[in-house]
Amino acid sequence: MNLPKIDSKQDIPRVELDRTFSIAPMLDWTDRHYRYFARLMSAKALLYTEMVTTGAILQGKGDYLAYNTEEHPLALQLGGSNPVDLASCAKLAAERGYDEVNLNVGCPSDRVQNGRFGACLMAEPELVAQCVDAMKQVTDIPITVKTRIGIDEQDSYPFLTDFIETVNAKGCTAFIIHARKAWLHGLSPKENREIPPLDYDRVYQLKRDYPQLNISINGGIKTLQEAKLHLAQLDGVMVGREAYQNPYILAQVDQQLCGIDSPVITREQVIEQMIPYIEAHLAQGGRLNHITRHMIGLFQGLPGSRGWRRHLSENAHKPNADINVLLAAAKFVDSQALAETQA
Repeated sequence: MNLPKIDSKQDIPRVELDRTFSIAPMLDWTDRHYRYFARLMSAKALLYTEMVTTGAILQGKGDYLAYNTEEHPLALQLGGSNPVDLASCAKLAAERGYDEVNLNVGCPSDRVQNGRFGACLMAEPELVAQCVDAMKQVTDIPITVKTRIGIDEQDSYPFLTDFIETVNAKGCTAFIIHARKAWLHGLSPKENREIPPLDYDRVYQLKRDYPQLNISINGGIKTLQEAKLHLAQLDGVMVGREAYQNPYILAQVDQQLCGIDSPVITREQVIEQMIPYIEAHLAQGGRLNHITRHMIGLFQGLPGSRGWRRHLSENAHKPNADINVLLAAAKFVDSQALAETQA
């Protein structure tokens, strides 16, 4: 088995995106190995790349657009504020077969602010609108925006609606709203994900006032039951840390949220289906822990999960680590847990 990369010259069929459930773009976490792993558990979840800057794509030496064909539906999240550069990257993304391009207007880190992108762009809705317009001019795939409900002292509902209306005027019809404001100074990115209070009602109000827009909510969602409550009022739910730290939550997304009548994959089946992918990665010179670091939480809360985590953490990074490390780790988990199908 090879790890395929999309050939930019291929004619990639577009899929109609279902935004009911998506996995948030998370730096250092949602790389292509995690996304392949996640796709085994849910066929319907919309997957997002880590945020990739326009500079990395246009001037970097690596292939920052590489992914596995199995990951579709897949969105590229871009970081940037130069309309010309964003348009160039959006065009490349479309040629490579991505199903959506998403502009990051939510990250509050100092490094991102210094590059004039992320959450600080909420203060410049006209610029964000220009960026969206530039990307839409060069591609027919959806251009979406992920943002906060406010920044610093600018966190009123009119501030949010002004931003949404301005960007929507240039053709953005789908927004992902992290239901916390961001403090651009004084809080770390981690603190910005936890300290500002969640305000789900403000996102609900946004959908009521702009029913023509596709509105997804992000922030603090930990269970599929919580997702269902949000979906009663919104178009989509985006889950971040919980989908990474407790990935088996994805195993029932299709059945519980998307109305798909299919068997729920077991954890044992997930491991079995990861083996050919891992072996291909190793054959190409990759390290085992490049992939298994994303699988640490597969048995979260079950008997033997601590042994599973410890064995992978202590052994998968070693130079000659192979698939036997994964198989040995699985032996720490009770056989009943391996067959468990409940998240």
